[in-house]
Amino acid sequence: MTSATQQETLNFQAEVKQLLHLVVHSLYSNKEIFLRELISNASDAADKLRFEALSDPALYESDAELKIHVSFDEKARTITISDNGIGMSRDEVIENLGTIAKSGTRDFLSKLTGDQKKDAHLIGQFGVGFYSAFIVADKVTVMSRRAGLTKEHGVQWESSGEGDYTLANVEKATRGTDIILHIKENENDFLNDWRLRTVITKYSDHINLPIMMHQLPGVNDKEEKPTEWEAVNRATALWVLPKNKIKDEQYQEHYKHIAHDFEDPLMWSHNQVEGGSLDYISLLYIPSHTPMNLWQPDQQHGLKLYVQRVFIMDKVEQFMPMYLRFVRGIVDTNALPLNISREILQDNPVITKLRSALIKRVLDMLEKLAKDEPEKYTKFWSQFGTVLKEGPAEDFANRERVAKLIRFSTTETDSPAQTVSLDEYVKRMKPEQKKIYYITADTFNAAKASPQLEIFRKNNIEVLLLSDRVDEWLVAHLAEFEGKPLHSVAKGDIDLGEIGLTHENKQEQQQKEETIKKEFDDIVKQVKTILESEVKDVRISHRLTSSPSCLVADENDMGIQLQRMLKAAGQTIAEVKPVFELNPDHQLVQLLKNEKNEERFSEWTRILFDQAVLAEGGQLKDPALFVQRMNKLLLELAT
Repeated sequence: MTSATQQETLNFQAEVKQLLHLVVHSLYSNKEIFLRELISNASDAADKLRFEALSDPALYESDAELKIHVSFDEKARTITISDNGIGMSRDEVIENLGTIAKSGTRDFLSKLTGDQKKDAHLIGQFGVGFYSAFIVADKVTVMSRRAGLTKEHGVQWESSGEGDYTLANVEKATRGTDIILHIKENENDFLNDWRLRTVITKYSDHINLPIMMHQLPGVNDKEEKPTEWEAVNRATALWVLPKNKIKDEQYQEHYKHIAHDFEDPLMWSHNQVEGGSLDYISLLYIPSHTPMNLWQPDQQHGLKLYVQRVFIMDKVEQFMPMYLRFVRGIVDTNALPLNISREILQDNPVITKLRSALIKRVLDMLEKLAKDEPEKYTKFWSQFGTVLKEGPAEDFANRERVAKLIRFSTTETDSPAQTVSLDEYVKRMKPEQKKIYYITADTFNAAKASPQLEIFRKNNIEVLLLSDRVDEWLVAHLAEFEGKPLHSVAKGDIDLGEIGLTHENKQEQQQKEETIKKEFDDIVKQVKTILESEVKDVRISHRLTSSPSCLVADENDMGIQLQRMLKAAGQTIAEVKPVFELNPDHQLVQLLKNEKNEERFSEWTRILFDQAVLAEGGQLKDPALFVQRMNKLLLELAT
């Protein structure tokens, strides 16, 4: 059997079918991006070859001059994009062109709405790469051979973008990939030399290898078929150019190339450091939106590494901590050897210095944005705030700087929008207030309506309302801010001196509480006996003003919300019982105090306890029994 006859027809992965349909029908307004995407892929293939050839120079196959060629045939109605990069084997063709190997694909597709404008935005976030070819082509043919394989290991992939594709073994003398687009009848304007050159110059001028097209014939040149090739881009690494020579549009297109994004970045910082022990250039970008894979635990992140303008590797995680994993960009340095590997990166002291400098650079960018363009920073926070909250736990050295960048919802605004900084909170603190108060809950509304806030609202003391899953992690590692400890309003007892009481009022309040404590002493003991298996203690509350009861954690115990989160994550934790607090001024508690029937006293007690569990976002062990008790109580009240 010859290689040409080894052909089979395979079906696309279901997600690919759906994505192909959406790409064709949702990106119609910006068709020319197909060329940018395919050239970007060709550039990546060249970068991968450079990297692999560092350890195996034979992969160059006596052709180390890497280029991209773009040509068209008006009569045959084809556009061809060719590269002599790493190429693909048969298995790699199936993996890269027949399936979407990205994590989060199903989640991405589930968010699509059918609205073309909104879906185009989402598709842009996800990145369509190769599939953008079908915007202008009704058939695509791919010829590829991986570097290092012999010519008979070439492979041909072909599809019309419907439900399947064909795969065949072919001979291919040169390594790399040729993509042949069979252009649709209504897309004739792309079968034009000037049009293709314009698109390449617009989107790919910064690509760091030459993009070649046939020379245009001269005015007196009667030969129709051009034979010479010429570069149509500058083929100069953007980051080595002087900043005053680079236009914003060039920075934006460079970002789209390295990030595979359709939207402009929110901001960028281009810096060159010379002298001393470390010379490097960095070009760092903050995206304008959350990438689809930001929360995928198996997804690599990081910056592109170049050594002396030579691409070494992609997604170098050592340069950025996880809480800055959204940052995109490049680092080019002379301080590392060309043959450096990921293993060597782990312990290289130069990497440690670069990491420290790059983190400082990003934090500088964000601080400047927060100070000079607060509205723009609000946009950044809405996209990446939850990630930045991981910072104090991960980056002890910069904990205070990161803390200043964090934004919160508070009782000052009672809005779910996180807009308040810790600096603003501290400026509004009461003269006698020594702590920064917060409460955590599953949702913003649960935090906002928590009974533990009642005494603070009454005395106009601001409380941070924390409802992101990462918030428990945040407050566990951000113990204080500018010398002021963070304190949960749902843990321990309340210091009356911090909630607005004067010395005289505090003494008066303490005397009043001593009287109440004696008055309710027997009731508290009776309630504690009934709930002995479920609570650590029962006490009269200082924090309730309108609710009859609440649950809090003891001062040194794990918070109730954190316990719940750890259990939900499948972790086994020692049981920590809550403290049950009663509001002596509430009518229901007064009724409980005067109840002489032991059975009814027990029923009332358990109803108040279950209400407290529900109020702080917990789940009842026996919801049906709670309903029965409530129904019984309602019937008694009705008769």
